[in-house]
Amino acid sequence: MQGLLAFLKSLGAARLAAMLAVTLALIGFFAFVIMRVTTPQMTTLYTDLSYEDSSGIIKELERQAIPFEMRNDGAVLMVPKDKVTRLRMKLAESGLPKGGGVGYEIFDKSDALGTTSFVQNINHLRALEGELARTIRSIDRIQFARVHLVLPERPLFSRETPEPSASIVVRVRGMLEQQQVRAIRHLTASAVNGLKPERVSIIDEAGRLLADGSTGDSLDGATGEERRNAYEKRLRDQIETIVSSVVGSGRARVELSADFDYNKVTQTTDKFDPEGRVLRSSQSREESSLTADAREGQVTVNNELPGNQQNGGGAARDQSKKTEEINNYEISRVTKTEVTEAGRVNRLSVAVLVDGIYTKNEKGDSVYQPRGKEELDRIAALVRSAIGFDQKRGDQVEVVNLKFADGPVSLPVAEPTGLLGMLQFTKDDVMNVIELIVMMLLGIVVLFVVIRPLVKRILSPEVNLLTGAPQPALPPPAEAAADADGQGPTSATSNKMASLIDVAQVQGQVHAQSVHRVGELAERNPHETVSIIRQWLQEPA
Repeated sequence: MQGLLAFLKSLGAARLAAMLAVTLALIGFFAFVIMRVTTPQMTTLYTDLSYEDSSGIIKELERQAIPFEMRNDGAVLMVPKDKVTRLRMKLAESGLPKGGGVGYEIFDKSDALGTTSFVQNINHLRALEGELARTIRSIDRIQFARVHLVLPERPLFSRETPEPSASIVVRVRGMLEQQQVRAIRHLTASAVNGLKPERVSIIDEAGRLLADGSTGDSLDGATGEERRNAYEKRLRDQIETIVSSVVGSGRARVELSADFDYNKVTQTTDKFDPEGRVLRSSQSREESSLTADAREGQVTVNNELPGNQQNGGGAARDQSKKTEEINNYEISRVTKTEVTEAGRVNRLSVAVLVDGIYTKNEKGDSVYQPRGKEELDRIAALVRSAIGFDQKRGDQVEVVNLKFADGPVSLPVAEPTGLLGMLQFTKDDVMNVIELIVMMLLGIVVLFVVIRPLVKRILSPEVNLLTGAPQPALPPPAEAAADADGQGPTSATSNKMASLIDVAQVQGQVHAQSVHRVGELAERNPHETVSIIRQWLQEPA
C-alpha cells in the first residue's frame, strides 16, 4: 500500500485527474456500445389502432413486462422482433385488437334474463354492423370501415315491407377498383336478410361516392363509363402481356379505345315458311236434287181433255248435284325476340408502340436496330387475335416501331440458389451488421485518437516547462548516502557521476540561456510580466 501511495503521489494531481477522466470516458463509451448492441430490435406489432384497442394491448404488454414503443399517438405499437408472433397469438386469444367496433362478443357479457326485446334488437344490429366492418377491413387497401344498417319493420296492417338499406364509409390506401366496390356491396347484401346490392351506398374518407344505393340498374352497379374503362383496361393488359413477352418487359406501350353503344334494343321477328305446311282438318259435303216440270199439276183446258192425260207422265224434269270440300292447313311460323343490352362494342382502335433491338458493338456500347416489317406484322397478328378483331365492325390495329427515349431496361438478376441463397440477408440483418461495424470503427477511433494520446502523456516523464527537455533523474538514495559518508565510489559510479555532471553543465547553459531570454521578454513587455507575477502571487502554494 505504501508503494502504491508513493506511486500515486509521484504521478501528481494532473495525471490522476487525466487517468480518472480516461477511465470514465472508457466506461461510458463501452456502456453505450453494450446497451446499443444488446437493445432488442423493435418491429411493428399492429398499425392503425383505435384508442380502445391500443389501451387494451398496452395493458396486456405491461402485465407481461414486455418493452414496447408507441408511435403516431398510439396508433402504432412497436415490440421486440423475436416476440411479435407469440404476442399476436396471445392477443388474438384475448380478443385483441377488436377493430374499434363491437361484434357478436357483445352478447357474451349481457344478461339475457333482464334484457328487453328492444335492447336485444339494438345489440343484434350493433353486432352485425361491427362484424361487417371487421370483414370489410380485411380487404386489401382498406384501412378503416364503418357500417350503418337500416332494417325497418313492417308496419301493422300493411301488406308491403320496406326494403332494408346500408351505408358504408371506408378509408382506403390509394383508390378502390370498381370490382372491389361491387364485391363490398354483394358481401354486405349477402350478410343481411332481404338487403339488395343496389340498396348499399359506399363513400370514402374524402366524401367521394363510390356506389349509389338510391336506385338500381341493370349494369350491376356500374355506369357505362366504368364498364368501358374496365373493358379497355382488360384488353390493354392482355395486349401488353403478349407483346412484352416478345419485345421484352417495358419495351411496349399500348393504347386502346373502345366505341360503345349504350342503347338497349328489343327486336321481335315473325317468319312464315310456306313450304312447311301441315293439314290440320278436312271437311267434304255432297248435295243432289231432282226438280219436275213447273207446269205439272196446273188446271188447264188442255190438261182436262181425255187425250192429253196420257202425255202427262213424260214431262221434262231438272236434276242437280253439288260437291263441297274444305281443307285447313297450318303454315310454319317462327317468332324471334332479340334483346340487345346496353354496352355493345361498335369499334375498337388499338395503337401499339414497340421499341427496337439493342446490341453491343466492339466498344461495348449499346447500338439501336429497328425491327423488321415481318416481325411487326406478326405482332399485329397477335394483337388482332387478342382483341377479337372484326373488319366488318371497323376495327383498327396499328403497330409502330420507334426508339424509346429512356433506353433499354436492364434484365433482372436471377436470385442465387443453394448455399448462396442460404447466405442471403434481410434488410434488418444488413442494418444490424452496419451498425456493429460503425460501433467498432468508433471504438477504434476513440482508442487511437483520444485514449492513446492521454495514456502516453500520463506515462511520459515530466518535461521542463522552460526548456522543453525532460528533467534528469536523481541518483538513488543509497548512492547519495554512500557519497555523503565518504565511501569511495566505484569506477562505474564515477563514470555515471561524470556523465551526470556533463549533462548538468549542458542543462545549466541551456537554463542560463532560457533565463536570459525570459529577462529580455520581461524588459520588452513589462506590463504583461507584472500581471503574470501578480497571478503567481495570488495562486495558492
